[in-house]
Amino acid sequence: MQGGYMEYEISPAKRQNASDHLANERTLLAWLRTGIGIMAFGFVVVKFSLFVRQLSVALGRPAAVVHYGYSGPIGIVLVAFGALSLLLSLLRYEKTKRQLLSGDYRHSSGFLYVLVGVVIAMSGVLIVYLVKTM
Repeated sequence: MQGGYMEYEISPAKRQNASDHLANERTLLAWLRTGIGIMAFGFVVVKFSLFVRQLSVALGRPAAVVHYGYSGPIGIVLVAFGALSLLLSLLRYEKTKRQLLSGDYRHSSGFLYVLVGVVIAMSGVLIVYLVKTM
């Protein structure tokens, strides 16, 4: 006992286990930032649609004549996908935590492939939309 504190020896196995759990938590936080970023981008897309609508009214164009495009639905899909990625990242975190606690961790990249695939698909939709509205 030194200075009123008990000193405990932490075994290397326990130290490794703690670092694995902390790495799992950092990964969850990274996915949370990604989901929030996707949702923010969707929000901006929707708000840009509203801005274009208000600008057309301010310029005196009747609302029925102005074609607004698909920015509203695309933005809503992006916000929904960002929320879905938050849910899936939490499920992945819990699964990894259970595997770490049982000592039977198995890596899985399925979630990553799905997320990248959907983001690439949404990028394609946005590119087509931007080309058509130029």
